[in-house]
Amino acid sequence: MQRKAYVPGIAALLAALLAGCTGGSGSNGTATDPKPGDVSVNTPAAQPGKYRTLPEACAAVSHDSLDSLLPGIKQITDQDQRDTAYEGQATLTYDTDRRVGCGWKVDSTDATDHLSVDFERVVSYDNAVSDDSRAQDIYATEETAANLPEASPSATPSDTGSATGSATATPSATPSTSASSSASSTASASTSAGPSETPADLQPRKLSSLGDEAFLNDKLNSSSSTAQQRTVTVVFRTSNVIVRIEYAEQPTASTGTPDSEEMQDKARNLAQKLVDRLNG
Repeated sequence: MQRKAYVPGIAALLAALLAGCTGGSGSNGTATDPKPGDVSVNTPAAQPGKYRTLPEACAAVSHDSLDSLLPGIKQITDQDQRDTAYEGQATLTYDTDRRVGCGWKVDSTDATDHLSVDFERVVSYDNAVSDDSRAQDIYATEETAANLPEASPSATPSDTGSATGSATATPSATPSTSASSSASSTASASTSAGPSETPADLQPRKLSSLGDEAFLNDKLNSSSSTAQQRTVTVVFRTSNVIVRIEYAEQPTASTGTPDSEEMQDKARNLAQKLVDRLNG
């Protein structure tokens, strides 16, 4: 009789101990640690860019701008052909939410003009890098590749890049020496800047008042058998969108040279209108 009473007592004691061990697991919250590799909810994600969509590229340039950049359009007498010229040709892209572009080519009595615009919306797929930062990196790479000349210390801080005279008299120079030096410098600059060269104040340069950052490039390509073609490029960034404008002109006459200042002004005016359109 004593042996039968003893065994159930031991069984009851073991059951109580097992129940205590099982019930205590995780009861104080210490057994619910996150799994290794889980991302902490306290880590803030990088900010997305300002722009979530892009404009329709061929409609982004107004007819007035096209009339200025491509004067041959107004010389087209057939209305259907003129409408087609205004429409441009959309650039083939595989994701219009990320990149769009459009191009125009129009002949006139004096020259053939080309215009292309390209919009790229930059998206960073790294949670630690914002869209703006990624766009800055892409823009910086393009600016470096443009190989812009070093800005002169004496240059005025303006978008036009105009520079003050480099032949400034030293304090010890006499008035006659200073005048002679200045005249000599002017004559030398005038002689060296031939019709195929870009004047100093129109050299490729950064633009300080266009979007968040911008630069302008100006190249004159020529050969012995064809007219000289000038290509003006303006690239600017605003937040996470990079816009590229390429404007080229080749005169009909083999001796013609496109005017650098006029082409740069037209390209920059279009760039400003596109900035306003994006921010409007």
